[in-house]
Amino acid sequence: MSTSNVYDVNNPHPGREDDDTDPQQAYPASKLAAETALRRSGLNWNIQRFGFVYGDKDGHLEELPRLVASFKMHPAQRMSLVHHRDIATAMDLALIGAMDGRIVNIADEAPISIYELVGLVGGTMEPSSAPLDNPWRLHMDVSLARSLGFQPVVRTVYQAVQEKLM
Repeated sequence: MSTSNVYDVNNPHPGREDDDTDPQQAYPASKLAAETALRRSGLNWNIQRFGFVYGDKDGHLEELPRLVASFKMHPAQRMSLVHHRDIATAMDLALIGAMDGRIVNIADEAPISIYELVGLVGGTMEPSSAPLDNPWRLHMDVSLARSLGFQPVVRTVYQAVQEKLM
């Protein structure tokens, strides 16, 4: 398991599995180091890079207002997400070999703005119309996963809210 945070923040498109990586913090750097070690291990491997993980009362989304403030995130920044249930869906595909020898981005169908996410969990943040410097940061291309048969069960965070899967 890895993270969308390994991609270069200056990508000119949503992060794709074959894009350059340039993690800017310790957590994604450790994930990339683990990816490299696994790929060199000689074992049968697959790597799944997840969007922002949430669901089933794990507290990740509820922690977002604090994270947004500490990382000074732009409210218009869009982010790929993945619910716990869809991590299980992706793991099922991996276990039957559909992802062997591949890095695969795993996320739902609708990247959402930080501003909307903070509002969904009852938080607030200062709105802004200032230009967004890195519009594709934290946004992943999930075309490969779809071509391998991955279909999210929780298609959007709004579905998760409606079905009380938060």
